[in-house]
Amino acid sequence: MKYLIVGLGNFGASVAEKLTSQGNEVIGIDNKMNKVDLFKEKISHTICMDATDELVVSGLPLKETDVVIIAIGEDQGTNVMVTALFKNLGVKRLISRAVNSLHEKVLQAIGVDEIVHPEEESAERWAKKLCFTGVVDSFELSDDYSIVEVNVPKRFDGKTIKEIKIRETYDLLVLTTIANTEMKSIIGKTTKVTNVKGVANPNDELNKDDILVVYGANVAIKKFLKDS
Repeated sequence: MKYLIVGLGNFGASVAEKLTSQGNEVIGIDNKMNKVDLFKEKISHTICMDATDELVVSGLPLKETDVVIIAIGEDQGTNVMVTALFKNLGVKRLISRAVNSLHEKVLQAIGVDEIVHPEEESAERWAKKLCFTGVVDSFELSDDYSIVEVNVPKRFDGKTIKEIKIRETYDLLVLTTIANTEMKSIIGKTTKVTNVKGVANPNDELNKDDILVVYGANVAIKKFLKDS
């Protein structure tokens, strides 16, 4: 996978380093040369440039880039300008950082694909979400093992945990499942409700809209998601 990260502050640099260490090609961009120099040995490629300059930005390999992350946080105005610029250039997947609710609303109006809240979400979790397609959330226990929430593959719909043979095939342990259901209020408003089902039972039946919480080696999780 190829990533482009704009803003090498604490969050942006951490995500860039983790994605690079996991074998991805990452271009890290910042307008401060000292930050570019600081991370040039830790990130695949680093560039010092003004990301608000459309002519310069349009020269980047955007068509070959899978995900663009706008990690600028200290200057909301610049964040919005840069986000809008990349959106107009039609990148495949655009993720931007929000620092408050108003900022988030502006980014939603621009039409970003996802919004990051670094104060609430770690760089480690975002790196795993980006690398492993289908991951909803994750908790890294060590460099090699994690607990992750993953969407139930369609091929498991209607089957029990025992029938999918995830332990035998992938050496992964299902800890629990989370059901997503919709409920209507007395005024007719529909809201989504999540229900953690408790410790997983081999006879628990899976639904394609559910979430599996699994534990295992990162390489096994990656293989499971690739097969799914």
